[in-house]
Amino acid sequence: MTELLKGVTGVLVLADGTVLQGVGCGATGEALGEVVFNTAMTGYQEILTDPSYMSQILAFTFPHVGNVGVNVEDVEQMGGGSETAARGAIFRDLPTDPANWRATPGEGGTLDGWMTRRGVVGLAGVDTRALTAAIRDNGAPHAVIAHDPEGRFDLEALVAKARAWTGLVGLDLARDASTLQAFDWDEGVWDWPEGYPRVDAAGKSVVVIDYGVKRNILRALASTGAKITVVPASTTAEEVLARNPDGVVLSNGPGDPAATGEYAVPEIKKLVDSGKPLMGICLGHQMLALALGAKTVKMDQGHHGANHPVKDLTTGKVEIVSMNHGFTVDRDSLPDAVQETHVSLFDGTNCGIALKDRPVFSVQHHPEASPGPTDSLYLFDRFRQLMG
Repeated sequence: MTELLKGVTGVLVLADGTVLQGVGCGATGEALGEVVFNTAMTGYQEILTDPSYMSQILAFTFPHVGNVGVNVEDVEQMGGGSETAARGAIFRDLPTDPANWRATPGEGGTLDGWMTRRGVVGLAGVDTRALTAAIRDNGAPHAVIAHDPEGRFDLEALVAKARAWTGLVGLDLARDASTLQAFDWDEGVWDWPEGYPRVDAAGKSVVVIDYGVKRNILRALASTGAKITVVPASTTAEEVLARNPDGVVLSNGPGDPAATGEYAVPEIKKLVDSGKPLMGICLGHQMLALALGAKTVKMDQGHHGANHPVKDLTTGKVEIVSMNHGFTVDRDSLPDAVQETHVSLFDGTNCGIALKDRPVFSVQHHPEASPGPTDSLYLFDRFRQLMG
């Protein structure tokens, strides 16, 4: 039954019946997903456009969001809107007006207006600390976020919808997040004041299998001098090898790695057997682990933020990294042929692996995301060196 909530234009309705009321922002309507929190203090536009957040609703722990506005350069996904990235966003305060020289001028540069155009449903004015604590203690809940300027919500129906959703386990989202056809990439990492330069690719050739790739991964690879070709998630190993690449990258992406692995893992096994240098990132890391005989498991709250300490066991160095994942590789399931290379200093979970006898490695974190800001960029150089 629809009811009018006085002074309330936005709600977050959890599957257990909890209702958080506040002020709606961004797109009107409703969105269904898993609620997770992100601890990053900056980069909200990159976060909201990361395909790895597909079918998720983001609660920002940092209270002041929106002050640097938005622009056309900081979108991470290759195409699409909220249907292949974050579905909703939750803030303590309403997004503020932009005050940054890189923001698009006028209404086009505000976070609220940008969310409206993208179809991201927003909710502000809620206790994000309490919500974060609940997720920490009880796990990431299924929920519906809704925004109605008139304040009319059918709370019973929204609870039922949240309860009916089966969640991310068993869900293959990479096909929808992936490109539909192959393309080349030649844009490098951002350099002030020029922005993103075009790179003259005179180095090795790299094929990136797109499970929901972020633009900055491609930029970081291109900046090593490599010639980049991006191919769809469903591309076979034979089709990849027919391009005769010097190396192959398994990208990040959304969903359950075991579900995407139904079609991807057999192809990854063939790529490993080919002897080509191979690098995996996030979802690519998880599916590489599956291809090598390990297992993945769903995490209670996952890792989402830009301040995660990870130790490189091969060098002893601790780096501050960006994380965004709800599944993890079961470190106890790693076979003898696989070396654990990185580990989270927050909870001891696996963050990297490598084959002992082949040029194959992967990491759970995002080395392109500049949290340190350059702590993890050496991984792209490590991959370049493997290619010779």
